Amino acid sequence: MVQKSVRIQDVARAAGVSTATVSRALSNPDLLAEATRTAVFDAIRETGYRVNQAARNLRKQRAGAILVLVPDLSNPFFSRILAGISQALEGSDYAVLITDTSVRDPAEGSLADFILDARVDGIISLDGGLPASELAQFTARNLSDRIVFACEWVHGAPFPSIRSDNEGGARLAIGHLAELGHQRIAHVTGPKGNVLTRMRREGMQEERARLGLPARDEWIIRGDFSMRSGQEAAQRILAMEDRPSAVFCASDMVAFGLISTLVAAGLSVPGDMSVIGFDDIEMSHYYIPALTTIRQDRHKLGTRAASMLLARLEQPLAVPDEPVETIGVELILRASTGPLPG
Repeated sequence: MVQKSVRIQDVARAAGVSTATVSRALSNPDLLAEATRTAVFDAIRETGYRVNQAARNLRKQRAGAILVLVPDLSNPFFSRILAGISQALEGSDYAVLITDTSVRDPAEGSLADFILDARVDGIISLDGGLPASELAQFTARNLSDRIVFACEWVHGAPFPSIRSDNEGGARLAIGHLAELGHQRIAHVTGPKGNVLTRMRREGMQEERARLGLPARDEWIIRGDFSMRSGQEAAQRILAMEDRPSAVFCASDMVAFGLISTLVAAGLSVPGDMSVIGFDDIEMSHYYIPALTTIRQDRHKLGTRAASMLLARLEQPLAVPDEPVETIGVELILRASTGPLPG
């Protein structure tokens, strides 16, 4: 025998209220008296009623989903940001969809089309390298309130963003190395054109100039946030006649690759060369030597980005057009940095 599905009318009858009151309890429970609200939710549990979310979204003309754009899902850096986004959206009417922009098929259509076609309601982008043509679609179609950037952002683009204090973190890194007596400090950057690359390099250069430390062009080495680029940077450093005594890496992954290559060549870290990273991903604590680094509050980056997007979706007229929130960073002292040798 097929069991008859429970309808909203059955819940209303069990609770002794109207169907409109049940609907109000599901959509705006704070508008009801506590006794009424309790009676409705007790009736929902007793009857086993389940909300038809698809129909509900159709009535509200929304998809019930948030799309998160990640530039590289294989990078462990993004895990805590994604956890923060998921936590902030828990209990909301929105599911989380994740896509890797490095392998996204352009045939899927523009990101703005995802919203216009009611496939998603909004977008959180962790990728600051989105093409200008993609972003222009949001402005042209009045969808600027449907996208929020977290961690990375597009310089000059009129979209809200949650970001870490990248310049301040770079200054902390250089200041720490200088306090240990290091003056010859190299920097392995992030990828060309990336906004984080620019901010961290500028912060490093400002602090180096403020402290009167020497600067050499060869001590600025192009990287791309990967372990492989750290290995390649180490090989260039090993080939230098006048080696730096310390290296500030634009990411922890770069630092891991750098240290492994230096150690394989017979150098001691930090005995012969100090290394500091940026991010404080989980592996930093367990690496040998444990990595001194600049900690970003990645979980907070995620929760704040999701909360900002939710506010814009639910009350678009009540939030600023282009808010920017900067989250502080912290120097984490571990074993990969030490006093200048000798």
